[in-house]
Amino acid sequence: MPLLVVGAAILDDLAAPTRLLAARRSAPSSLAGMWEFPGGKVEPGESPVEGIVREIREELGVEVTLGSLVPGPGDGAVWPVHRDHTMIVWTAVMEPGSQPQMLEDHDELRWLPAGEWHSVPWLPADRPIVDAVAAQLGVPAQ
Repeated sequence: MPLLVVGAAILDDLAAPTRLLAARRSAPSSLAGMWEFPGGKVEPGESPVEGIVREIREELGVEVTLGSLVPGPGDGAVWPVHRDHTMIVWTAVMEPGSQPQMLEDHDELRWLPAGEWHSVPWLPADRPIVDAVAAQLGVPAQ
């Protein structure tokens, strides 16, 4: 069974988003410089929701409110990452007044305006998710 990872498409607003937060990987070297949705592996005994809340707290130092699941290909909300991993992604917003920090795994954070969501080199597995988030919210990705 593939390992489950979780991610968050952090937006400035769930109802009328204009910006999407992208995080640039600093490690491992094979992924360094590529951009991704913050998140990570679900720990044993942890639900996917508990996992994404914990991962965002650890990586960015903020609390989030989750929105909806981003529909995956096919009938579910699971995205194939590669042969050993699948991913569940939610839309999310940070708690009011929060400022994300680069605490783990990232060397840059960038708010991408609508229409410029593909202006950074996303990890291959995250590219179609960017499009799915944009389609779900009715926001232009590029």
